[in-house]
Amino acid sequence: MDWLYILMPISGVTIFWPGLIILGVGVGIIGGFFGMGGAWMVTPGLNILGFPMAFAIGTDIAHMAGKSLISTMRHGKFGNVDYKLGLIMLGGTVLGFEVGAQIVMLLERIGNVEKVVRWIYVILLFFIAWMVFHDVAAHRRKVRDAAARGEELDKNATGVNWASRLHAIKIPPMMHFTAAGIYCSMWLPVLVSFLTGVLAGILGIGGGLIRMPALIYMIGCPTHVAVGTDLFEVMLSGLYGAASYTFKGRTELVAAIIMLVGAACGAQVGAVATKYIKGYGIRIAFGLCVIGCMLSVILKLVQPYVPEYAWLLNSMATVLVLGFVSAISLYITVCMVQGARREIANKRQAANQ
Repeated sequence: MDWLYILMPISGVTIFWPGLIILGVGVGIIGGFFGMGGAWMVTPGLNILGFPMAFAIGTDIAHMAGKSLISTMRHGKFGNVDYKLGLIMLGGTVLGFEVGAQIVMLLERIGNVEKVVRWIYVILLFFIAWMVFHDVAAHRRKVRDAAARGEELDKNATGVNWASRLHAIKIPPMMHFTAAGIYCSMWLPVLVSFLTGVLAGILGIGGGLIRMPALIYMIGCPTHVAVGTDLFEVMLSGLYGAASYTFKGRTELVAAIIMLVGAACGAQVGAVATKYIKGYGIRIAFGLCVIGCMLSVILKLVQPYVPEYAWLLNSMATVLVLGFVSAISLYITVCMVQGARREIANKRQAANQ
């Protein structure tokens, strides 16, 4: 079975190359659907496949930048991108990213990068999963309460509404973002982008794992606009991040190219799927992805404490992360096909009337 493995020339590690293709296609679909580069799955996935953490981070960012460009173009056609908001956030993201990248280089020099980054992943993923499902539960309560009063809840209502409180902080200059339909201080998206940029540089993600929920819950974007705008910002910041990590010698270009070929196809499916799945359907699927990724990282973390079962835990982590990527990708693809069929059937019915 040696033909299933390939030597990476820069990092010097031997990798199971079908795993790279699965990650590329699956994360292309997931990233195009959720508005993220998908690095929150790819970085731990590459690490589980055998890449040292610093190389996993740099390689993922390089593949992510190209894929996000393709997804952004597709979302732009659907009117899901607020370009003004994305450009405002870019400066904070780039500055924060460089701060995070320098922290990774420091951790690598003192030999703690693997452990520290994995623990940050677990804590962050747990918080985001809690936030998403807390929002879903709160929204369902509002729907039930409205139904009990004989009313129908506003389709734009959310379970968690932190954004309205932050919008009340009116620090000049105030800006109106047309596509997102919000009016707030310019400093709100700048601060959010800086904080997500720092975490992006540390974790090797384009920031989408944090920024997409932040756009929804802190800035107040509708879910589908948050998806498209975040991909636009991921594309821009990802290009900078790829250059930064390549300059530092931590990017495995062979692996990035293999994943990008698959991701380019998958991104088209994910972007089109947002036309048929909106709002809380996106949020629930996103929360399930976060939980799956968190469990795979935990399996990797406990290996040093039970070395006799390390081989089993490593296999379980690999199966879990690739299985979740495949399952969620299949779900999104099926929903897209079903939605497209309904749309075609409705058009035929309208034409026959």
